[in-house]
Amino acid sequence: MNDTISRDQIEEAAAAVRQHTDVQPSLGLILGSGLSGLADEVENPVIISVDQIPHWPTSTVAGHSGRIVIGQLEGRDVLVLQGRVHFYEGYSMQQITLPVRVMQALGMQTLIVTNAAGGINASFTPGDLMLISNHLNFPGMAGFNPLRGPNDDTAGPRFPDMTEPYDLELRQLAHEVAASLDFTPREGVYSFVAGPSYETPAELLFLRNAGGDAVGMSTVPSVIVARHAGVRVLGISTITNMAIPDPEPGTVQSHEEVLETGKIVIPRLTALIHGVVANLP
Repeated sequence: MNDTISRDQIEEAAAAVRQHTDVQPSLGLILGSGLSGLADEVENPVIISVDQIPHWPTSTVAGHSGRIVIGQLEGRDVLVLQGRVHFYEGYSMQQITLPVRVMQALGMQTLIVTNAAGGINASFTPGDLMLISNHLNFPGMAGFNPLRGPNDDTAGPRFPDMTEPYDLELRQLAHEVAASLDFTPREGVYSFVAGPSYETPAELLFLRNAGGDAVGMSTVPSVIVARHAGVRVLGISTITNMAIPDPEPGTVQSHEEVLETGKIVIPRLTALIHGVVANLP
């Protein structure tokens, strides 16, 4: 697989999906580590393994199933991506964002993206849900941006605006739904780092001082590509562990902890997404 992705490759991948269903999903969901169970809520599901789709990257990480599920959720046509691929797996930024390009080609106008994240904000606790209000794109600042290279003017502008990458109206709707479910989600800035190593205490202190509330290794490239294509985005982080710059001696971060906390928060996250989807404008 080449590091770059062409318009022809996007169309070939979209055509492969269309061979399985006539549904044109206007809503896309990307589910993060340990959160893929929400796909079981889709009605009339058409399940496609990503290895049946040309040019589609395959995840090598536990908790990322590598399937797409197309059907209906709260009466809306939806495409759910169970699991994602990451930059640290060796793929290029263009490769890891191919799924978003394909989802948009299939009709997606709104994207809900979830992730498992470490809590940098000291007031957070594992199990919190955080609505992403903005992000810090550290790999992007170093030149690793999914829009790097020649621009496809049919996909979006050369210099897309990122003043509001996460849709304010969708965040307000999520707050209203959460209130009806008797909980208050956090809201904050997601810090995107390349991984796969977890952050050192010094790096976490830097991220906190830079304004980050949570940290993770995904989401931002997909959001950039979605916004480039004019897709509205709602981002939700599950705070699965605390990533603090002054941990207790002997503290060890692990992917298993991330997956276990994800299991606990799934019912609340599922209810929130159901409510948001049911009330989308």
